[in-house]
Amino acid sequence: MAQVEPRRFVAACVQMRSGREPLANRDAAVAAIREAAERGADYVQTPEMTSLVERDRERLFERIGPQETDPTLAGLREAARENRVVIQIGSLAVRNGDKIANRAFLIDAGGEIRASYDKVHLYDVDLPNGESWRESATYTGGDCAVMASLPWAKLGISICYDIRFPAIFRALAEAGAEVLTAPACFTRQTGEAHWHLLQRARAVETGSFMISAAQGGLHEDGRETYGHSLIVDPWGRILAEAEGNAPGIILAEIDLAQVAEVRGRIPALRNARPFSVRHA
Repeated sequence: MAQVEPRRFVAACVQMRSGREPLANRDAAVAAIREAAERGADYVQTPEMTSLVERDRERLFERIGPQETDPTLAGLREAARENRVVIQIGSLAVRNGDKIANRAFLIDAGGEIRASYDKVHLYDVDLPNGESWRESATYTGGDCAVMASLPWAKLGISICYDIRFPAIFRALAEAGAEVLTAPACFTRQTGEAHWHLLQRARAVETGSFMISAAQGGLHEDGRETYGHSLIVDPWGRILAEAEGNAPGIILAEIDLAQVAEVRGRIPALRNARPFSVRHA
């Protein structure tokens, strides 16, 4: 009987502190991807809003265009070709009619776009510190979860706030995803309280790897993000974590055999049963 080849790959997260100038952010991402590839990465993920972090709606619209002419997307496609790595762009802001799509891209090692995903859940909230966010005023929400095939594994794609909605991760895992992702631009306040908890919970609930690159630090638009990019295994153990909120790169080997092992020990996906809610 022929032996089954182990399925392993090296994953990297690029932690960024994107500012207001897309070309500068693109160049920083390209340099980090090159470094990650030199350090042995097969797959590199960048955070949500890789190309710019800008809370002012008017300024944001001035600096972006449609997907077809986005210089960051073009630059990272070239980076994938040059470095022979798979790249997941956590997200870019691209024009979508009179609003903006918060869109993730999966690019293969030949530079071709293999999948895209528009963030489903939009963050509308008033925070105790006086910050107010209305993503729905600027962004269009997606309506479809996306799973894509890497050379080594099935990958489920999400973005930031999606991490608070377990159903999307369970649906992706039930569809066959072994690696789940939630690249983010998490605020410092919510990140300090919930980032590690949510990432580890989604991994444990589904018996999947979680890979989530993050923005970190004080941005030019005044936003402060949490950082702490994470790679978590299916048992909930942290394999790699960025130190604090500084830009940098983390790497970890992903052994897909762990997914089958953990799902065999705790078959939560298989044991789920339909139920209803009864009001007593």
